[in-house]
Amino acid sequence: MAKIVEKKEKRRGRFSPAMSRRIRIFLIEIAAVFILSAIVSRMFFGSVSIQENSMSPTIESGDTVLLNRVSYSFGSVQRGDLIAYRLNSRTDSAAHVKRVIGLPGETIQISEGTILINGSTYLESEDYPEIMNAGLASDAITLGNDEYFVLGDNRNNSEDSRYTDVGNISREDIIGKVWFRTDPRSSMGLLR
Repeated sequence: MAKIVEKKEKRRGRFSPAMSRRIRIFLIEIAAVFILSAIVSRMFFGSVSIQENSMSPTIESGDTVLLNRVSYSFGSVQRGDLIAYRLNSRTDSAAHVKRVIGLPGETIQISEGTILINGSTYLESEDYPEIMNAGLASDAITLGNDEYFVLGDNRNNSEDSRYTDVGNISREDIIGKVWFRTDPRSSMGLLR
């Protein structure tokens, strides 16, 4: 009897071949999920650390926001979207975040602090400051088929489409749609 009990105790410490196979498959599946999620997040999503106050109070300097890189592959840029873009498609330049005001083919003008789109007053859902400097938009600007007019929410402290350094944003310069603030944690949440 002692010998039989001894054999059973030795078997408890080992895995059966079927159990060992299941454990290996499980570990491979976990590794595959981690690798796939890293690839998907790198290709489809990104983050930007804001280094300017041009979007205040919506986004402050030092905030970190998430981008959806594929949203515009399946849909179009909409008025009011927060976008991240690089100037002149330079991948080494800093990413900028602004709000889309004008869409391709539209005529934009800023007159007496008011935004006009195709001659009609654009009424925004938020209460942004009156624009003190119309810049290039003091004269009507007609956007090309692939161009967008953007403004910072901090209208009087933003370098945006009103200035020659930025101008109209080409579709190819858009990196993605800004949709979520991750940092600071006290302000974490969806952006509109």
